[in-house]
Amino acid sequence: MLNSTFQRTALCGSFIVLSLSTIWAQGKNSRIVEDVIARVNNEIITRSEYDKAKADEHAEAAQDCQSCTPAQINAKAATMEKDLVRDMIDNLLLVQRAKDLGISVDTSVIKELDRIRQENNIESLEDLEKAMRSQGINYEDEKDQIRNKLYRDEVMRREIGSKIAPDKSEVQKYYDEHKSQFVRQEAVYVREIFISTEGKDEQDKPALRAKADQLLERVKAGEDFGQLAKAFSDAATKSRNGELGLFQRGMMPKQLEDPVFKLNRNEVTPVIPIQTGFEILQVMEHYEAGQQPVEKVENEINNILYEQKMKPALRDYLDKLREDSYIEVKSPYVDTAGVPSRPIEDIPAGADTADAR
Repeated sequence: MLNSTFQRTALCGSFIVLSLSTIWAQGKNSRIVEDVIARVNNEIITRSEYDKAKADEHAEAAQDCQSCTPAQINAKAATMEKDLVRDMIDNLLLVQRAKDLGISVDTSVIKELDRIRQENNIESLEDLEKAMRSQGINYEDEKDQIRNKLYRDEVMRREIGSKIAPDKSEVQKYYDEHKSQFVRQEAVYVREIFISTEGKDEQDKPALRAKADQLLERVKAGEDFGQLAKAFSDAATKSRNGELGLFQRGMMPKQLEDPVFKLNRNEVTPVIPIQTGFEILQVMEHYEAGQQPVEKVENEINNILYEQKMKPALRDYLDKLREDSYIEVKSPYVDTAGVPSRPIEDIPAGADTADAR
């Protein structure tokens, strides 16, 4: 199976419509009806897209809580599902905004596809497309999902992130008000690349060790550790660029702690064999015991302040996009955004697109 994860996105329909509840897709030998659950300006969100996003959220809930019971996973997924229509509309609004701004992400799409190719040890992008198709994956749909995510990320970076970046005075103010937060025992903040051997045959382990060795060499050659972790690590931390977090002495297994605490900022361990695979750790920061100077924790504070600002700033930005947009949602689906949308009037099932205009 291809080892790639694509984030949830609201795919854009190619239909330009007014108000409708169903569309007809003309097949080679039949006509297939497709429910429309929302309209966002001149694009639509269909029931099948909603169902796929719902299934993706359930899979995400299961991945995030691997020790949970099925009932706990279902409860977590249900909580996430409450805002699913809102999130799909938001995603589509950001994609539309990217197009309005003339943003191009074509080069980045190719780079992301090439990352997936490397991750799966596939020789060429043409072979990647063939591999996807052989597994029933629509290659063009996957490209669209990658493209749309890149569109959204770039809009958020340009339109929001550039305006909320903390300045030196904000960092100093936070530090002065939270000094006790930065009194620490000796500790390291680390990230990992983990190559798993669980469930693998003994004969496969040398190849897995070789893979870990090659990744370490790529780090030493200057490639970004976080991006390599995201592409190749088998740990759940790959979604966070491999970040494991902060560890004081005594919190890590000794076989990891001993080499890690010898390192300075940005240095990496050798490949460390452990019971379940091969581990490579990078020290992002090494804190000596005592009060940490502001210079030592500046990046940490920047991240805290950025996260505090991003969520409300993004919501405000999306609300403004909604005010300038035409949005309809079909009952019983609910858009939980603060800016109300209009309900799509029911149209008899089986009505042709032309009848809905």
